Formats: sequence, C-alpha cells, structure tokens
Amino acid sequence: METQELLKRITIDPEICHGKPCIRGLRYPVEVILELLSAGMSSEEILTDYEDLEYEDVLASLAFATRLSQVKRLELCWHESC
Repeated sequence: METQELLKRITIDPEICHGKPCIRGLRYPVEVILELLSAGMSSEEILTDYEDLEYEDVLASLAFATRLSQVKRLELCWHESC
C-alpha cells in the first residue's frame, strides 16, 4: 500500500481523543501505536492486543510519524531551564 493510501487511515476529529491523530476514526491515537512500537512490541503483538486494528494501521502510524519528522528545523529542550 502506498504512503498516501496509508495516511488516509489517520483521522483527526475534535470529537475523538481531543482531536489527536487517530486510526480510522477509532479511539486509538497514533501516539499510542508509536509508544507500543518504541517499547518493543511487535506489530503482531499490537494486533493481538488491539483486535480492531489492522496491520496497515501500524504502517500508517509509522508513515504519519515519518511525515511529521520531515521538518526543516526542530528545536527541542530536554532540561528544566527551557
């Protein structure tokens, strides 16, 4: 599935999860999928735990994160003095 098709699975609705990007209008924010992946869960484990999700939803979350990271400049502060 092409990236543009995957990204169509990401929805933003102010009535769902406070407008956070979610999977297919479900109450699964993209950030949750990304957190699970970064914690070491496999796609298969995520799909077993969240039966409403499909493999393409995991790919869509990664595609969305990739798109967000393609910025020209990003300033981050990781300490309290910011």
